[in-house]
Amino acid sequence: MPRTLLLAALCAAPLATAHAQGRIGFVATERLMSESKMAKTADARIQAEFSKRQKVVEETVTRLKQASEKFDNEAAGLNDVERTRRARELLNMEKDVQRMQREFQEDLMQRKNEERAAIATRAYKIIEQVAEQEKLDAVLAEAAWSSPRIDITDKILKLLDK
Repeated sequence: MPRTLLLAALCAAPLATAHAQGRIGFVATERLMSESKMAKTADARIQAEFSKRQKVVEETVTRLKQASEKFDNEAAGLNDVERTRRARELLNMEKDVQRMQREFQEDLMQRKNEERAAIATRAYKIIEQVAEQEKLDAVLAEAAWSSPRIDITDKILKLLDK
């Protein structure tokens, strides 16, 4: 008897699976974050916002390199006290530059994440609308592979750019 039940279940499984299959869509979210007008506008806004600060960081790095080269050239002619003092100044300057670079990168990433979150929020609403209109049961955002037949990225991009 258990074999009969198992056999019946195995025979019914393909029918249940075929009946349960739904419609699936796919969205390449990274494309939304790089190709949409919102993303390009956000990138330009961030570039403008951080360009002055980036220039200051680059100038500070250049000054550190110049001071380090100057110290290397003059170190042999300095007495121990002066050499130690200037080495300490260089070390402090290097720490300041590293801190400045780290803070710049952290602030830049935070700003980018804020902009991406705004794009994602808007895109999510659009994806929900498209999924409802097209009667999709699921929309995947990540996949190892997807058929171009189920890719709705271009449609989402157009709606996002309106």
